[in-house]
Amino acid sequence: MTTTTGTAAGHRLPDFPWDSLEAARARAAQHPGGIVDLSIGTPVDETPEVLRAALAGAGDSPGYPMALGTRELRTAAAGWLRRRLGVTLADPLGADPSVVPTIGSKELVALMPTLLGLRDGTVVIPEVAYPTYEVGAVLSGLAVRRADAPPAEAAGIGLVWLNSPGNPHGRVLTDDELRAWVTWGRAHGVPIVADECYATLGWEVQPRSLLHPAVAGDDHTGLLAVHSLSKQSTAAGYRAGLLSGDPVLVRRVWEVRRHLGLLVPGPVQAAMTAALDDDAHVDEQRERYRRRRERLAAAVRAAGLRIDHSEAGLYLWATRDEDCWTTVEWLAGLGIVPAPGSFYGPAGARHVRFALTATDERIDAAAERLTA
Repeated sequence: MTTTTGTAAGHRLPDFPWDSLEAARARAAQHPGGIVDLSIGTPVDETPEVLRAALAGAGDSPGYPMALGTRELRTAAAGWLRRRLGVTLADPLGADPSVVPTIGSKELVALMPTLLGLRDGTVVIPEVAYPTYEVGAVLSGLAVRRADAPPAEAAGIGLVWLNSPGNPHGRVLTDDELRAWVTWGRAHGVPIVADECYATLGWEVQPRSLLHPAVAGDDHTGLLAVHSLSKQSTAAGYRAGLLSGDPVLVRRVWEVRRHLGLLVPGPVQAAMTAALDDDAHVDEQRERYRRRRERLAAAVRAAGLRIDHSEAGLYLWATRDEDCWTTVEWLAGLGIVPAPGSFYGPAGARHVRFALTATDERIDAAAERLTA
């Protein structure tokens, strides 16, 4: 299915969706056991010592950092991609770099059309999607088209966003689906960019990177992937992300970023290097999320909701087969606040999203209320 949901007219941003949850939060806060806010997926566990030590050790940082990233960081990023995702980059230290650091991933997502120099046309995003894909298109004066499969007509399309594992629904694209987009993008000269921020959090299936040789083939022509340390390293406050893939496209993004002064601070680059070289803290955090997922999923089902997709990532995508705001109101009465699925597009209007990023105590409180 393909849906056109916006135009470039007026460059009007949508309302900031989280503001509309204030009434639900106020009601939930009246619960005797306090609010359990599962609406925003912000990490709550301690940032691992390996990052904090590296950050502190690089605190004497009087000079400007490089938009390109240090050699150590780019080498660590290439090693992480190869070790964890089976992706081998072209020379990460080459004149046309195949990986650069970014100030988190949201900033990169919002600016991607601008960084790639798109001036008119359409950005394709998933039917159910992270709102910032649309925001980035609108900021660049571009139209938005929602599609979960390559459209028959490519005229005017300048960029395609994929998201696997998906936010909000945790859906993982199959190798065949990824290859179909790669073939379509290369045939029409349209960059395909995959947001893979939850790639290390596969539960029922193992997510595959767009840059994996089983998908991309022998090179990354026309392909980019976005990664983040926010969730896997509980470092959202560090604003630490990566862009990798086609060296021509990465260089184009890097050149604009250094003109704009979009620089990852030097101490954060040191922390990123340490984090990408260390797998133990990632595996420990993954285990925490696995336990929370099992506890919450059982309670959500016991309360009569159906969980769709959710085979990977940090969320449960659930429905009572009713308007999402009706479900939000019911849950607020239990002191629980999810994200309404309508935040993520018309196709999400009958679902809610539960985040797994609350503390163990708050997840347990939500489970107890759902099963009472």
